[in-house]
Amino acid sequence: MWLILSLLFNIILLCHGGTTSSYVRKLEASMDMPLEAFPPPPGYNAPEQVHITQGDRTGRAMIISWVTPVERHPDVVWYWKADGKNTHQHARHSTITSYRYFNYSSGYIHHATIKGLEYDTKYIYVLGKGNATRQFSFTTPPKVGPDVPYTFGIMGDLGQTYDSNQTLHHYMSNPRKGQAVLFPGDLSYADDHPFHDQRKWDTWGRFVEKSAAYQPWIWCPGNHEIDFVPEIGEYQAFKPYLKRYHVPYRTSQSTSPLWYSIKRASAYIIVLSSYSAYAKYTPQYDWLQNEFPKVDRSETPWLIVLMHTPWYNSNNYHYMEGESMRVMFESWFVENKVDIVLAGHVHSYERTERVSNIKYNITNGLSKPVRDPSAPVYFTLGDGGNIEGRANNFIEPQPDYSAYREASFGHAILEIKNRTHAYYSWNRNHDNVAVTADSMWFFNRYWYPKEENSSGAV
Repeated sequence: MWLILSLLFNIILLCHGGTTSSYVRKLEASMDMPLEAFPPPPGYNAPEQVHITQGDRTGRAMIISWVTPVERHPDVVWYWKADGKNTHQHARHSTITSYRYFNYSSGYIHHATIKGLEYDTKYIYVLGKGNATRQFSFTTPPKVGPDVPYTFGIMGDLGQTYDSNQTLHHYMSNPRKGQAVLFPGDLSYADDHPFHDQRKWDTWGRFVEKSAAYQPWIWCPGNHEIDFVPEIGEYQAFKPYLKRYHVPYRTSQSTSPLWYSIKRASAYIIVLSSYSAYAKYTPQYDWLQNEFPKVDRSETPWLIVLMHTPWYNSNNYHYMEGESMRVMFESWFVENKVDIVLAGHVHSYERTERVSNIKYNITNGLSKPVRDPSAPVYFTLGDGGNIEGRANNFIEPQPDYSAYREASFGHAILEIKNRTHAYYSWNRNHDNVAVTADSMWFFNRYWYPKEENSSGAV
């Protein structure tokens, strides 16, 4: 009798899930835009695929990256403050690399870290020379502090399809105006093409340049960045990604660019690698164990983690693929009151309740997620619009840990207001218009651990 009652109780809990959106998106898979849709910029050896990311711990440095397709030089970035009061130009030379992959040879890949920037200041920077000169700009973040407002855009699993183009356009035209992008993995989807067609890395770099050259994208690796293909002689995992996308991993004492952390405004951002070893005694495990004690919530109250594979996912696509990593690290997330976890991988959208599943041991059988006010909210944002199409096979009934889910494409905005409150909105691509389909106010787990209204859906 006790067993029957227990089973009935669990069935009732499983039926108390949140909202599954009734919105129905087209079923056909997304189509990549042709290579010709992303021509190189005009001018001989013109710098292209320009992108930037934070270059230090706190935002006073920027990594400027670009490709010159024909010659190694010019290898310098010129930059100055845009306020017009002091037009003294500074110069920084790049480190230059290149790579071969099967039958492809890359252009010359440049990375230059410019340092000593002033907080909350707009800078102009220039690459190239002569008729191939190109000018861009960026704005540094405010000085790190507990009540500093800041707005992040969030996109994942973007690819370079017509749907991807809609997602990026909607993000760039969103009136809430993200100041930096948090990107939880899967960039170009070159590996979905024969021999991992490396030209797709070039076209993707040109595609996102209109945003990534002007505001920092905070990179996290996904499975489509692995590019490990022994059958064609490619034995180095993550080769194209690591050559093209540099991050400031050494400033957080990481031993790998695949996991690292930064501080930005009032947020402490930890990036993890779902596809690197994370068992006990591995470098990533040791690093994360040492990382959490460094977080000072009186300085950076908002603790955000990026990874690619979701831990809580109620879609049959990639279901429970993140389970082993969750088992290793979830108790640390709860103990340290992580506010938000951003993942991709599953090509749909989902937001969870604040739940944890950390009470299990080999004898007690307590293996069900439960509400936990110290736990993060987990987001699945693999909804950028890539070539593989949407994941539309949700588990039924909707589990009680799932608050809102929708098999659609879109982008999100996270607006940190102060140390206690942040506003989040997810915007679906709907008939060529961005429509806010899910939103909620977040309360900081350290400073204001009150219960939120997770019904959220608009």
